[in-house]
Amino acid sequence: MEITEFRLPRYHEIPNVGLYLEQTVKYINQCIEPLHVSITDSMLSNYVKHGLVDRPVKKQYSADQIAHLLFIAIVKQTLSMQNIEDLFQLQEQTYSPDIAYDYFCTELENGIRHIFSCTQPPHPDDMPHAKKILYSVIAAISHTIYLRYCFEQLKSTD
Repeated sequence: MEITEFRLPRYHEIPNVGLYLEQTVKYINQCIEPLHVSITDSMLSNYVKHGLVDRPVKKQYSADQIAHLLFIAIVKQTLSMQNIEDLFQLQEQTYSPDIAYDYFCTELENGIRHIFSCTQPPHPDDMPHAKKILYSVIAAISHTIYLRYCFEQLKSTD
């Protein structure tokens, strides 16, 4: 798959049947594998321990928790855990989890396509403050993914 074709599952596509820890980690890693990032059982447990993600119910993770974990797995390469927590608090004041997550997915995919194709990005001046912050996070993540991809390409040509 071309990185410009990368697509995250939308909120309604995330399994909501309750996945156990190992199933959740496997599902998330399958979703984000094209970005060359991953999550481990212990990382997931630490996010729960530190309150970034709600505790599982009967050891099972719901769609809401998985959406949060997908977001964390992707943005942790650019933001501190405190910044991620701040973003979650801002999101909770502004949008429902499903709308916020789907917006993140769309903007991340657009950002990756933009960075990899060098097209003109949308101008964030007229965006609300919360969207400007998310836009900046996505731009940073997209650049990080692009650089990782470039360095991997360099290694493969050696």
